Amino acid sequence: MKYKGVIFDLDGTLLDSLEDLANCVNQVLKCHGFPSHALEKYRYFVGDGMYNLLLRALPCEQRQDSFIKQCVTEMKGEYAQHWADKTRPYPEIPQLLQALQKKGLKLAVLSNKPDEFAKIVVARFFPGQFVQVVGECAGIPKKPNPQGALAVAETMQISPRELLYLGDTNTDMQTAVAAGMFPVGVLWGFREATELEASGAKVLIEKPLDLLQVFPTT
Repeated sequence: MKYKGVIFDLDGTLLDSLEDLANCVNQVLKCHGFPSHALEKYRYFVGDGMYNLLLRALPCEQRQDSFIKQCVTEMKGEYAQHWADKTRPYPEIPQLLQALQKKGLKLAVLSNKPDEFAKIVVARFFPGQFVQVVGECAGIPKKPNPQGALAVAETMQISPRELLYLGDTNTDMQTAVAAGMFPVGVLWGFREATELEASGAKVLIEKPLDLLQVFPTT
Protein backbone atom coordinates (compact mmCIF):
# COMPACT_ATOMS: atom_id res chain seq x y z
CA MET A 1 0.00 0.00 0.00
CA LYS A 2 1.29 3.44 -0.92
CA TYR A 3 0.10 5.87 1.72
CA LYS A 4 -0.71 9.45 0.81
CA GLY A 5 -1.02 11.07 4.21
CA VAL A 6 -0.51 10.84 7.96
CA ILE A 7 -2.82 11.93 10.76
CA PHE A 8 -1.10 12.54 14.09
CA ASP A 9 -2.38 12.65 17.62
CA LEU A 10 -0.91 15.67 19.44
CA ASP A 11 -0.16 15.18 23.15
CA GLY A 12 2.12 12.21 23.68
CA THR A 13 2.74 11.81 19.96
CA LEU A 14 4.04 15.09 18.58
CA LEU A 15 4.50 16.95 21.85
CA ASP A 16 5.73 16.03 25.31
CA SER A 17 3.11 18.10 27.12
CA LEU A 18 2.48 15.96 30.19
CA GLU A 19 4.21 18.17 32.74
CA ASP A 20 2.31 21.31 31.78
CA LEU A 21 -1.01 19.46 31.80
CA ALA A 22 -0.24 17.89 35.18
CA ASN A 23 0.91 21.16 36.72
CA CYS A 24 -2.21 23.00 35.58
CA VAL A 25 -4.59 20.34 36.89
CA ASN A 26 -2.69 20.15 40.16
CA GLN A 27 -3.02 23.91 40.53
CA VAL A 28 -6.79 23.64 40.10
CA LEU A 29 -6.88 20.85 42.69
CA LYS A 30 -4.75 22.89 45.08
CA CYS A 31 -7.07 25.90 44.80
CA HIS A 32 -9.94 23.70 45.99
CA GLY A 33 -7.94 22.10 48.78
CA PHE A 34 -7.75 18.71 47.09
CA PRO A 35 -4.65 16.50 46.96
CA SER A 36 -2.53 16.69 43.82
CA HIS A 37 -1.19 13.76 41.82
CA ALA A 38 2.29 12.62 40.79
CA LEU A 39 3.30 13.25 37.20
CA GLU A 40 3.23 9.55 36.29
CA LYS A 41 -0.45 9.26 37.16
CA TYR A 42 -1.29 11.80 34.51
CA ARG A 43 -0.10 9.40 31.82
CA TYR A 44 -3.37 7.57 32.43
CA PHE A 45 -5.55 10.61 33.11
CA VAL A 46 -4.94 12.30 29.75
CA GLY A 47 -6.04 11.29 26.27
CA ASP A 48 -9.82 11.58 26.37
CA GLY A 49 -10.37 15.33 26.55
CA MET A 50 -10.17 17.90 29.31
CA TYR A 51 -13.47 16.94 30.95
CA ASN A 52 -12.30 13.35 31.45
CA LEU A 53 -8.91 14.59 32.61
CA LEU A 54 -10.54 16.56 35.44
CA LEU A 55 -12.99 13.74 36.14
CA ARG A 56 -10.11 11.35 36.74
CA ALA A 57 -8.07 13.82 38.79
CA LEU A 58 -10.82 14.96 41.15
CA PRO A 59 -11.63 13.07 44.36
CA CYS A 60 -14.42 10.56 43.81
CA GLU A 61 -16.86 12.48 45.98
CA GLN A 62 -16.34 15.65 43.91
CA ARG A 63 -17.15 14.24 40.49
CA GLN A 64 -20.48 15.96 39.90
CA ASP A 65 -20.98 17.13 36.34
CA SER A 66 -21.46 20.80 37.22
CA PHE A 67 -18.34 20.87 39.38
CA ILE A 68 -16.25 19.06 36.77
CA LYS A 69 -17.31 21.67 34.21
CA GLN A 70 -16.35 24.44 36.64
CA CYS A 71 -12.92 22.85 37.06
CA VAL A 72 -12.54 22.53 33.28
CA THR A 73 -13.09 26.28 33.00
CA GLU A 74 -10.48 26.87 35.69
CA MET A 75 -8.11 24.45 33.98
CA LYS A 76 -8.45 26.32 30.70
CA GLY A 77 -7.51 29.54 32.47
CA GLU A 78 -4.41 27.92 33.96
CA TYR A 79 -3.46 26.22 30.72
CA ALA A 80 -3.81 29.40 28.69
CA GLN A 81 -0.99 30.85 30.77
CA HIS A 82 1.23 27.81 31.17
CA TRP A 83 0.81 25.48 28.17
CA ALA A 84 4.29 26.31 26.85
CA ASP A 85 6.23 26.25 30.15
CA LYS A 86 7.66 22.76 29.61
CA THR A 87 5.95 21.48 26.44
CA ARG A 88 8.29 20.69 23.56
CA PRO A 89 8.28 18.47 20.44
CA TYR A 90 9.68 15.01 21.02
CA PRO A 91 13.17 14.39 19.60
CA GLU A 92 13.13 13.56 15.86
CA ILE A 93 9.59 14.88 15.35
CA PRO A 94 10.69 17.95 13.35
CA GLN A 95 12.90 15.76 11.15
CA LEU A 96 10.09 13.25 10.63
CA LEU A 97 7.62 15.92 9.54
CA GLN A 98 10.16 17.39 7.13
CA ALA A 99 10.93 13.96 5.65
CA LEU A 100 7.25 13.12 5.18
CA GLN A 101 6.58 16.42 3.49
CA LYS A 102 9.52 15.84 1.14
CA LYS A 103 7.88 12.57 0.15
CA GLY A 104 4.76 14.52 -0.78
CA LEU A 105 2.55 13.24 2.02
CA LYS A 106 -0.18 15.43 3.46
CA LEU A 107 -0.10 15.81 7.24
CA ALA A 108 -2.88 16.59 9.72
CA VAL A 109 -3.51 16.59 13.48
CA LEU A 110 -6.52 15.15 15.29
CA SER A 111 -6.56 15.65 19.05
CA ASN A 112 -8.91 15.47 22.02
CA LYS A 113 -7.28 18.64 23.34
CA PRO A 114 -9.73 21.57 23.15
CA ASP A 115 -9.68 22.91 19.61
CA GLU A 116 -8.54 26.40 20.54
CA PHE A 117 -5.49 25.03 22.34
CA ALA A 118 -4.71 22.44 19.68
CA LYS A 119 -4.53 25.15 17.03
CA ILE A 120 -2.45 27.52 19.19
CA VAL A 121 0.04 24.83 20.19
CA VAL A 122 0.51 23.51 16.64
CA ALA A 123 0.91 27.04 15.26
CA ARG A 124 3.63 27.67 17.84
CA PHE A 125 5.68 24.53 17.36
CA PHE A 126 4.84 23.43 13.79
CA PRO A 127 3.85 26.50 11.78
CA GLY A 128 2.56 25.72 8.30
CA GLN A 129 3.29 21.99 8.47
CA PHE A 130 -0.23 20.58 8.67
CA VAL A 131 -3.08 20.92 6.21
CA GLN A 132 -5.59 20.69 9.08
CA VAL A 133 -5.59 20.75 12.87
CA VAL A 134 -8.72 19.54 14.64
CA GLY A 135 -9.25 19.42 18.40
CA GLU A 136 -12.26 18.79 20.59
CA CYS A 137 -15.08 21.07 19.46
CA ALA A 138 -18.85 21.18 19.21
CA GLY A 139 -20.32 19.02 16.49
CA ILE A 140 -17.46 16.50 16.31
CA PRO A 141 -17.46 13.60 18.82
CA LYS A 142 -14.21 13.01 20.67
CA LYS A 143 -11.97 10.12 19.73
CA PRO A 144 -12.34 7.12 19.64
CA ASN A 145 -15.45 8.02 17.65
CA PRO A 146 -14.11 7.94 14.05
CA GLN A 147 -16.19 10.89 12.81
CA GLY A 148 -13.40 13.42 13.35
CA ALA A 149 -10.81 11.24 11.63
CA LEU A 150 -13.10 10.67 8.66
CA ALA A 151 -13.83 14.40 8.39
CA VAL A 152 -10.10 15.11 8.35
CA ALA A 153 -9.58 12.48 5.65
CA GLU A 154 -12.29 14.12 3.55
CA THR A 155 -10.64 17.52 3.92
CA MET A 156 -7.30 15.99 2.94
CA GLN A 157 -9.04 14.39 -0.06
CA ILE A 158 -7.47 11.05 0.80
CA SER A 159 -9.22 7.72 1.27
CA PRO A 160 -9.02 6.49 4.89
CA ARG A 161 -7.28 3.30 3.75
CA GLU A 162 -4.48 5.46 2.31
CA LEU A 163 -3.80 7.18 5.64
CA LEU A 164 -1.46 6.25 8.47
CA TYR A 165 -2.70 7.21 11.92
CA LEU A 166 -0.07 7.75 14.64
CA GLY A 167 -0.94 7.87 18.32
CA ASP A 168 0.20 6.86 21.78
CA THR A 169 -3.00 5.65 23.50
CA ASN A 170 -5.74 3.07 23.18
CA THR A 171 -8.07 5.90 22.17
CA ASP A 172 -5.89 6.65 19.14
CA MET A 173 -5.65 3.04 18.02
CA GLN A 174 -9.40 2.53 18.39
CA THR A 175 -10.00 5.67 16.35
CA ALA A 176 -7.74 4.48 13.55
CA VAL A 177 -9.33 1.04 13.43
CA ALA A 178 -12.86 2.44 13.42
CA ALA A 179 -11.98 4.90 10.66
CA GLY A 180 -10.35 2.25 8.45
CA MET A 181 -6.88 3.81 8.70
CA PHE A 182 -3.57 2.07 9.38
CA PRO A 183 -2.93 2.31 13.15
CA VAL A 184 0.67 2.98 14.21
CA GLY A 185 1.39 3.01 17.94
CA VAL A 186 4.22 5.21 19.19
CA LEU A 187 6.22 4.08 22.22
CA TRP A 188 7.72 7.42 23.24
CA GLY A 189 4.39 8.76 24.51
CA PHE A 190 2.21 8.21 27.55
CA ARG A 191 1.20 4.52 27.35
CA GLU A 192 2.69 1.05 26.94
CA ALA A 193 2.99 -1.36 24.02
CA THR A 194 0.51 -3.83 25.52
CA GLU A 195 -2.26 -1.22 25.57
CA LEU A 196 -1.57 -0.15 22.00
CA GLU A 197 -1.47 -3.72 20.67
CA ALA A 198 -4.64 -4.68 22.51
CA SER A 199 -6.40 -1.71 20.93
CA GLY A 200 -5.48 -2.55 17.37
CA ALA A 201 -2.02 -1.19 16.63
CA LYS A 202 -0.59 -3.00 13.61
CA VAL A 203 2.88 -1.52 13.98
CA LEU A 204 4.75 -0.11 16.98
CA ILE A 205 7.64 2.32 16.57
CA GLU A 206 10.15 3.30 19.25
CA LYS A 207 11.39 6.55 17.68
CA PRO A 208 9.74 8.94 15.21
CA LEU A 209 12.20 8.34 12.37
CA ASP A 210 11.50 4.60 12.59
CA LEU A 211 8.34 5.36 10.63
CA LEU A 212 10.46 5.98 7.55
CA GLN A 213 12.01 2.53 7.84
CA VAL A 214 8.71 0.76 8.42
CA PHE A 215 7.09 2.51 5.44
CA PRO A 216 10.03 3.28 3.13
CA THR A 217 7.82 3.58 0.03
CA THR A 218 5.42 6.18 1.45
